[in-house]
Amino acid sequence: MADQEELAEDRTNLAEDRTVLANERTFAGWLRTGLATVGIGLGFNVLFKTIEPAWVPKAIATTFLLIGIFIFIAAERHACHVLDRLKAHAIDKFRRVNLRLITWAMVAATLALIVGIWMLA
Repeated sequence: MADQEELAEDRTNLAEDRTVLANERTFAGWLRTGLATVGIGLGFNVLFKTIEPAWVPKAIATTFLLIGIFIFIAAERHACHVLDRLKAHAIDKFRRVNLRLITWAMVAATLALIVGIWMLA
């Protein structure tokens, strides 16, 4: 009976480890989605730069960039929430500080793009 309990505990521990790894993959997927949204915004601005008035393509591009920022922040919040609920057993969890560092670097870079779009003639 003790062997069965040990095996059950091992399976549970491995399932939690797999969930931690899946959470990291999900975070990376959300970041890719956010980067795609940023790319769509930049592409829209470049392709439709000649539309008059000039603020229209900039405003649409900015909207996409802001959506990208929202996705970055939502990904970080969700990933940290999952990490708080799980305990890794055999693997090293992605540290919350790393999630935040990546997220805020992406947010800062996207905000710099917004400033660049509006400041360039």
